[in-house]
Parts: sequence; structure tokens; C-alpha cells
Amino acid sequence: MPIVTKLNHPFIYLLRWLGLSALVGTLVGSASAFFLVSLDAITQYRESHLWIIALLPLGGFLVGAIYHYWGESVVKGNNQLIEEWQNPTKIIPFKMAPLVLITTLLTHVFGGSAGREGTAVQMGGAIADQFTKLFKLSNIDRKTLLVTGISAGFASVFGTPLAGTVFALEVFIIGQLGYEALIPSLLAALFADQTCHWWGVGHTHYAINLVPAFSVSLFIKIALASMAFGLISRLFAELTHFWARQVKTYISFPPFRPMLGGIFIALAIWLSGTTKYIGLGIPTIVSSFHDPLPWYDWIMKTLSTTFTLGVGFKGGEVTPLFFIGATFGNAAAQLLQLPVGLMAGIGFVAVFAGASNTPLASTIMGIELFGTESAPYLALACFITYLFSGNAGIYRSQKIGSGKF
Repeated sequence: MPIVTKLNHPFIYLLRWLGLSALVGTLVGSASAFFLVSLDAITQYRESHLWIIALLPLGGFLVGAIYHYWGESVVKGNNQLIEEWQNPTKIIPFKMAPLVLITTLLTHVFGGSAGREGTAVQMGGAIADQFTKLFKLSNIDRKTLLVTGISAGFASVFGTPLAGTVFALEVFIIGQLGYEALIPSLLAALFADQTCHWWGVGHTHYAINLVPAFSVSLFIKIALASMAFGLISRLFAELTHFWARQVKTYISFPPFRPMLGGIFIALAIWLSGTTKYIGLGIPTIVSSFHDPLPWYDWIMKTLSTTFTLGVGFKGGEVTPLFFIGATFGNAAAQLLQLPVGLMAGIGFVAVFAGASNTPLASTIMGIELFGTESAPYLALACFITYLFSGNAGIYRSQKIGSGKF
């Protein structure tokens, strides 16, 4: 009998998951800290040595070759974690963690447009799952352990432990929450986030400076904008899957897919004369909260990121989704005559909510990042966006637990 399921008293349950969650959270938080420091360093290097973008096709070939020759068993990434939770079969190979770390850094240093959540979540899931065999966990306990890894990765990379907790419970099945892992998920998120701080790694701060009092007009304007956020979420997911289908159809050798894609991306950067739409795009996200931005920024980032990820580069989708939502919100604020900061913040979390099908986690993330004053508007936007995004999402392996309406 698996040793962790012999005792079922709530106190014993709490003690054992306190230990496991602390272990997972500390390790994953440390991995995320290293990742964030490395990502910041290579981003600064790229921006001060722009010639390196010309080597993006080479970077693409390296990313494709790494997964083709050494990483076929972990190439599904986040979807593999979701599938293992839904139907536990075999332990996630540990190599998922270093491979996604290395290939994400390669994507960013050469100029790809990608995020960081996918990397942190995959590192978290892979690290956590290694303890399944060590502690002889049952399938039920293994599912909880995977939740702790995902929670720890998400929480530590964004500095949002409550959002990380709920994201890990909400992401597996659309329309359902896994309450059985509630405490382990929270504990792992708290330990991972605190570990990042212990290593001296901070996170970007955003602020909504003006939150208007409630009015029917404001309600209607936010609702209308949220419908658009939902359609943008759906566009992002479907475009990413579209590019992936095209390269798989026409390019048989996997390393050539990101290599050829890298040629197009490098040319696009050269022709546009800007690096605004590559990498994480944090400076633009910050600016969207207080400065009027070009209305088309969200379109350029959508095309840049969906193509980068679709052709096979690695990274996450979430920070680019923040960029897309915040810049569209910025443009919508100018059109609807609403505070720019409020609409940027609403778009920031709403587009993520629709694309990932995690409206509760997204709302909580907004509250953690922007404060409680804007909470009703954040919730309204995330829920309407979730409704209008359809069942298409960035995670193909999500199952539908209950319909959206």
C-alpha cells in the first residue's frame, strides 16, 4: 500500500502535505528564481546586441533539434502535465525541466516573442513528479503532487501565490475546480513565492491609478470591451494552433520548422525597425497603464507570439497575453473615454482568462497585482471574456467539465 495513503486523519493529511508542498515549493521557487534572473540577463544582452537577432534561424534550429533528438517524450509541455493529471500513466521525465529552460532562453536571446509561464509550470510539474516514485504515491496523491508543481511554478514566476493556487486547480478541466488539492496547492504556491523573494528576485509592479465609482454606463462599456477581449483570446489560441498545423503539414523535419520560422521573424523585426513586439514586452505593458499607445500594438504582438510559438519556439503564452490585453485595453480606453490604467489592467487579466479558460485565477491575479478597489470590474471582465472566448484555448488538452452557458 502506498505509504502516503495509509493515514487519513486531517491532521496527518495536513502534516504530510505541508512537508511535500514545502519541498516542492522551495525547489520550484529556486528554479523559477534562476530562470527569471537568467531571462532578465539575456533580455538585456539582446537589447544591447541587436545583431544577435540575425541568428534567430540558428536558434530555431537548436530549439527544434533539442526536442527532436532528446525531448520527444516531453515535447507536449503544459498539455502533457494536464494529460497526466487527467489520466495518470507514467512519471514526467525530469529532463522536461532543463530542456524547457534552455530552449526558452534560446528563444528569448535570439528575439522570439514568447512568455515565461509555460517554462515555470513545466519545471514545476517535472520537479514535483520526481517525488512520486520516491514516496511511493498513489495516483490520487500523484495528481495532487502535480497540482503543487504547477501552482508553485505559476506563483513564483509572477509573484501571485493566490492566483497560482487557483490556476493549478482550475486549468485541468474547463468549468470545474479540484478542491481536493486546495491546501497542498496553496502551501506550494506560498513556499515557492517566498523562496523567490529569499533569493532576492522581485517582480514587475503595475498600478491602476484611478478606479471610477460604479455606474450603468461604466458597466456597459466594460461589458462591451470584455466581449472583444473574449474574441481576442479565441483569436490568439486559434492562430497559435493554425501556425502549428501549417508547419507540421508542409515541413516534415521538426528542427526546420522553427528555423524557417525564425527567418520570417528576423526579417519582420528588421523591416519593422523595432524590437517592441519580441520577448516579454514588459516595458510596453507598464506603459499601457499610463500612456496612450498605438491602437495596433495588440495585433502586432498577437501575430508575433502566435507565429513564434506555433512554429516550435518555446516559452509561455501568458505574458504576451498580458501585453495583448493591456494594449487593447489601452486602445479601448481611448475609444470609450475610460481611465487608461483601469482598462489596461482589465485587459491584462481578461484576455488571459479567456485564452486559458481560468477566469477565477485571472480575477484573483488582478486583485493581487492591482488591489481590491478594481476587483468587481476585473471579475466582470474575466467572466464575460471567459464566456465569449468559446472552448478554444491555449491548452489543447483541457477537457470540458461543464458548458460555459
